[in-house]
Amino acid sequence: MPLRFAARFACSEATLTVPSGQSGWIKRGEGKVSGFPSGIWRYPTEIRFGVGAIAELPSAVKASGIKRPLVVTDHGLAANPMIADARARLDGAGLPNELFSQVRGNPVGSDIEAGMKAFRDGGHDGVVAIGGGSALDAGKTIAMAAHQPRPLFDLHVSSGGPAAIDGSKVAPMIAVPTTAGTGSETGRAAVVTDESVHEKRIFLHATMMPKVVIEDPELTVGLPANLTAWTGMDALAHCFEGLCAPELHPFSDGVAVEGLRLIKEFLPRAVADGRDLEARGMMLAAASMGSTAFQKGLGAIHSLSHPVGARYDTHHGLTNAVFFPYVIAHNRSAILEKCDRVAAYLALPKGGVNGVMDWVLELRERFAIPHTLVGLGVDGARVDEIAVAAEADPSTESNPMPVNAADMKTMFLNALDGRLS
Repeated sequence: MPLRFAARFACSEATLTVPSGQSGWIKRGEGKVSGFPSGIWRYPTEIRFGVGAIAELPSAVKASGIKRPLVVTDHGLAANPMIADARARLDGAGLPNELFSQVRGNPVGSDIEAGMKAFRDGGHDGVVAIGGGSALDAGKTIAMAAHQPRPLFDLHVSSGGPAAIDGSKVAPMIAVPTTAGTGSETGRAAVVTDESVHEKRIFLHATMMPKVVIEDPELTVGLPANLTAWTGMDALAHCFEGLCAPELHPFSDGVAVEGLRLIKEFLPRAVADGRDLEARGMMLAAASMGSTAFQKGLGAIHSLSHPVGARYDTHHGLTNAVFFPYVIAHNRSAILEKCDRVAAYLALPKGGVNGVMDWVLELRERFAIPHTLVGLGVDGARVDEIAVAAEADPSTESNPMPVNAADMKTMFLNALDGRLS
């Protein structure tokens, strides 16, 4: 049945704090409980969801205090009628806007710098980003960086980090996803490639979270079957790695396993029939759930995918899908309980790690995803360089078990040669 409803979800932030100088473990007798961890749990923003939800774009822009938005999309989507329709809606509501579409499939620093210039030159006070993860990440980064006093690549998490970003100078942003995968619409981070060193850089700040998200399944029906599959596998990786990250976050765990269930039920349907609005809508929800789930962290799938994508310009979701089983195999001993939970909740034919592995391999075969990196045009010439970069990737910190450059090299070579044993 097609989706015939609209809904709004507004989630808030729950915070458990640790006094300065103390560990994250709570001790009985000090108003705390021995052996109980604490942390900061954040959840996403307002989501306006349903068929026809794009009609609420002008009201969402106004509610966010934006009067002159810069519409950001990628070059491939710029001529799509949905962009002209969105801009006409803004114009009709008295919201003058301009279009910036100089965004590549893997955004690079020069794309962002050009967008920052367009933002400043046009006197814009906010961003409306429409598209897949590339457009959304570019929009978030432009809104964040346009008026920062420091250079763009002084602001990523491996450089100055969130402390280097002046939150008061971050412009509000509205996210309108047209793919169901990255979940960038409900995340506080963005990924941009620094061309000078061929590394993907992660930008992270609480104020980068979109003020409002518009999730309209009708905007995703034109996505080709292969991109539907690749972006869906990205959402699957987010849910799975978020669940398996070792930090305590029961909210994220619950969101992750339900996101995996939605992907199991609806991704094959969305790939088979792009006009299936129920499947398209549920995959939008699953993608946002994946981003919400990895508040806990990610893992070696993303640690390896980032440097490969930066050097070979591969599709992020497709690259994740290729690495997925090889990372499962490496992490096996650390994810036994989590895989038991997934297999049971999804009613997989087999239990545990083997059940999850078989499911992932079956999806890859169904969607004609290559079994090795060779199918992506990746070779082993830069394996040592990639292994070092993967170890340094922020996602490595939350892998279920400690991994170093040697482990990353092993997983890369396994993915190159197709070795799962």
